[in-house]
Amino acid sequence: MGQEGVGVDLETSLGYLLKEASSALRAAMEQVLRPLGMSVTRYSCLELLAQRPGLSNSELARGAFVTRQSMNVLLHALEREGDVTRPVEAPVGKVLPTRLTPRGRRSLEKATVAVRSVEVRMLAGLTEAEQSGAFRILQSMIRSLRDGDGS
Repeated sequence: MGQEGVGVDLETSLGYLLKEASSALRAAMEQVLRPLGMSVTRYSCLELLAQRPGLSNSELARGAFVTRQSMNVLLHALEREGDVTRPVEAPVGKVLPTRLTPRGRRSLEKATVAVRSVEVRMLAGLTEAEQSGAFRILQSMIRSLRDGDGS
């Protein structure tokens, strides 16, 4: 007996193609961020803090798709280097809200230019209508998966 009907056909699997696109995007971002002394996770952390100052370690970890432990290590490094600041004691509960410093904002500005160049390159072959359609389709896929995960 053959293996027909078993497994996923990688040639036609949309899920596999999405994973491949995600991997290619991450590699392209790492390539432009590396000369700036930055990783995708570091960039994500700084970007999240610029948009939502005061996020906790857990919130940053979720937003950057890493473990709390990994984010904690990164935050200690960012704090040591002067890119972020956290209070010595939690103002409320146990959460130490993190904020960007002026140095962190300058680092983020350089990284944002690099990351935007990757996104422009990624979308270069698409019309505005195709970009909007892709955006809506991806949002719908995310919603469908999250709605069905029982959380």
